[in-house]
Amino acid sequence: MAEEMKIGYLTTLYHTSFILRATGQIDELGIKASWKLFPNGPTMMESFEKRELDLGYIGLPPAMIGIGRGLKIKCVAGGHVEGTVLIGGSSYQVRETAKDALSQFKGKIIGTPRRGSIHDVILRKLINDAGMTDDITIENFDWADFILDAIMDGEVDGGCGTPPLAVLARRQLGAKIILPPCKTWPFNPSYGIIATHRLILESPSLLEDFIKLHEDACNLLREHREEAARLVHSVMKIIDEDFAREVFQVSPKYCASLPEEYIDSTLAFIPTLKKMGYLDRDLTKEEEIFYTEAIEKIHPEGHHYN
Repeated sequence: MAEEMKIGYLTTLYHTSFILRATGQIDELGIKASWKLFPNGPTMMESFEKRELDLGYIGLPPAMIGIGRGLKIKCVAGGHVEGTVLIGGSSYQVRETAKDALSQFKGKIIGTPRRGSIHDVILRKLINDAGMTDDITIENFDWADFILDAIMDGEVDGGCGTPPLAVLARRQLGAKIILPPCKTWPFNPSYGIIATHRLILESPSLLEDFIKLHEDACNLLREHREEAARLVHSVMKIIDEDFAREVFQVSPKYCASLPEEYIDSTLAFIPTLKKMGYLDRDLTKEEEIFYTEAIEKIHPEGHHYN
């Protein structure tokens, strides 16, 4: 009898959810996967709270906010780093520092996903550090796709979100990434695999089987983008392969491991989340956020994010 696994995923193309759905390898392992699409990480956290999920693809800040509220979940694998991009129209200039890039938005509005998402947290931190909290307005959207519509309609002047947003904005508006992903928050945990304590404790072999497939898919994204793009297109016909390849290239830092750099960058969010009122208490130990035993078995060598 197949073991069931309820998995939450987002529309982000470089998450391995699309590759695993396309290949059918989960079924071959005897796992009956039930996939549920969410507009953003905070919404997925609400489903975890209702015990509707076993596992999810999500940026670390929303997961940390959930853990701070008492949710019994942990990050069991990585996936990608530096997936937040700042975009502006053709008149905007590429800058090497966040302060210089943001200075172009004085008196203007930047759209970003829902409050508490990794993009929202990073954008608010960058604006605060630049001393521009009174100069720039942030507008949050439930679906990242709505940010592009808002730019086209003149409701916002720029966007902060994922590489797919950047590629869409370039294709449709001639917009550009005005701050390189590595300059936003170095090694920021774009997403990880989040699992419930129940899955970790009661089904360790099932979890390891999933992480093995996830690691293989991360390698495919990094080493065989043509094949990865073909698989993404096979499950999302409206996404052409050229578009998927462009998205993969924006910030090509894919790996399933949880190295020290990934963990340290995640922990660096704690003071920011507290200051913003997203986190009610300190998460004093990395063990509160991470369970690394499974990925250390599967990926004992050094990370491949770079």
